[in-house]
Amino acid sequence: MIESVAQVPTAHASKYLQQLCKHWSHNLAVEFTAERGTVTFAADMKGTVFPSEGTLEMVAHPETLEMRVAGANEEHVARLQTVAARHLDRFAFREAPLPFEWA
Repeated sequence: MIESVAQVPTAHASKYLQQLCKHWSHNLAVEFTAERGTVTFAADMKGTVFPSEGTLEMVAHPETLEMRVAGANEEHVARLQTVAARHLDRFAFREAPLPFEWA
């Protein structure tokens, strides 16, 4: 499993974490609280085909949203990074584009 982590600066980390988890919970396996969330992407869940398999874990901190993606290979991780960043920017449109430095 390959992992990548980004610390995204925002004062609204918990809000965005919850919005993202609620958004994805319609088609994906999601578990979350106000401080932590995990989204499991699968090749085919509820009839929807996703481009990659893997997980997105989020942790809300006071000034950052920690986003950790994990996948079987670099291609899956890169796709999940793109999906996570695009969706966060959509919910954080007043702050977007947010800086993502994946490591």
